[in-house]
Amino acid sequence: MKLRESTLWPNDAAPAAAFCGDSERAKVVAAHGFDSLVDDSELTEIVRFAASLCDTPVALITLVESERQKFLAHTGVDIDSTPRSTSFCAYAMMKGDILVVPDATQDPRFANFELVTGDFGLRFYAGVPITSSEGAPIGALCVIDTAPRPEGLTDLQRQGLSVLGRSVKRRFQARREVRQHRAQFSRQSARFRTLGDWLPDIIWSADGTGRLDYFNARWEQVTGGAPPPDIEQWRTFVHPDDQERVFAAWTRSLARRESYETEYRLRQADGSWRWTIARAIPVADDDGGIARWYGTLTDIDERRRQADSSGTLAHELAHRIKNVFALISGLVSLRTRGHDELRAFGEDLVGTIASLGKAQDFVLPTGDSSRGDLRGLIAAVLEPFAGDMASERIAIEGDTAPVGSRAATSLALVLHEMATNSIKYGALAADDGRLAIELRIEEPEIVVSWVETGGRKPTPGGGGSGFGTRLIDMTMGQLSGTVERDWREQGLAAQLRLPVKRLAD
Repeated sequence: MKLRESTLWPNDAAPAAAFCGDSERAKVVAAHGFDSLVDDSELTEIVRFAASLCDTPVALITLVESERQKFLAHTGVDIDSTPRSTSFCAYAMMKGDILVVPDATQDPRFANFELVTGDFGLRFYAGVPITSSEGAPIGALCVIDTAPRPEGLTDLQRQGLSVLGRSVKRRFQARREVRQHRAQFSRQSARFRTLGDWLPDIIWSADGTGRLDYFNARWEQVTGGAPPPDIEQWRTFVHPDDQERVFAAWTRSLARRESYETEYRLRQADGSWRWTIARAIPVADDDGGIARWYGTLTDIDERRRQADSSGTLAHELAHRIKNVFALISGLVSLRTRGHDELRAFGEDLVGTIASLGKAQDFVLPTGDSSRGDLRGLIAAVLEPFAGDMASERIAIEGDTAPVGSRAATSLALVLHEMATNSIKYGALAADDGRLAIELRIEEPEIVVSWVETGGRKPTPGGGGSGFGTRLIDMTMGQLSGTVERDWREQGLAAQLRLPVKRLAD
């Protein structure tokens, strides 16, 4: 702010430094929010100490306004203001240093003031000017006595009063900064709310315990109801069939302090239901606890409808592909019938087609919730090789990982070929043979351990370097994986390593 001399002050009151005009000064005063500092405990301590330091019955911290002088803190008097026209502090705040009046009755500037001539009987005054950071005069810290003091203040008292005056100034500035920060936060909050109200999603927040405390305007536009203050009120907007699942997930996220995501049907303003995805993330406080939750509700009803339509189409496609596989298998069996030299080839080919069919069933949405993971795929592909004693001949244990449509077909070929080799040359060729498969996550890979025992003694030539082995190696390469084989006397031990991310493709 540009400072300049004011015409509202007598020439003998003007300080050596320039000062701002009264209109600009009023703006500075208003920026501090002094009303909240009336009888402030810190300022009250300062005036009490000032009175004790200077051995005076009265001490004040004053704010000089346009018409009156307000006492922000005081000791020794019961009044809280006086007219500005008879204010000693109005003079003191314009000085660059302490204003000391040893005997007001002998000072022509103040001799006729009511505080001097009236019942109060002011005689001695000493005041430290208080200015803003811009240099605008605000008021003063003063001490007052009803007896004159020709000696004025001691050096220690002058120094102490100056130190206390700087403390008052810092308190004023701190209050101003708090007010500015709150105003800035209020403006930012208003901008955030305006932005939030324009977003197509419902935006909400909750405190660390999960108590809901904010919804943007979109909530009422969508649901037609008032924002719910708690979970129980929110529950009435969730479809009855979804409530148990939705709120169990929310309770779990609160307990574990982890992100929340679920889909449910949200009641609309017209009473209908639309699918919505709810997401929320926790925000930690300085102590590591949860300070707040911020979340969104996004309408996904159209997407769900499209997904349902796609699922119906996929079911029909799966059925037609299965018919094609059955037709090919039938043709192979028909063409090899009566040709003994082609029987083994035909049986292998039909088995391979069956494995491809298993993989195709596995990745298409046919409603089997066990599908979509590696253990499920292995079990599905190896089921025909286990015979009637599946639980004893083949054991599958350990971790699992998601399997996508592209990886499933290739991996099914690998598993089918390994099982075919086992039933021809390895453990599954003997009644006492066993196959143990263990899955183990070793990020970023999953390791499939294939261990055969109790069968024929394997030889590398028995499937170790033929077409099947080359097919396995080539397919594993396509999956960005590796395979290692150990032709032990007890049976084949192989280890397949597959990237988890690639497997999910």
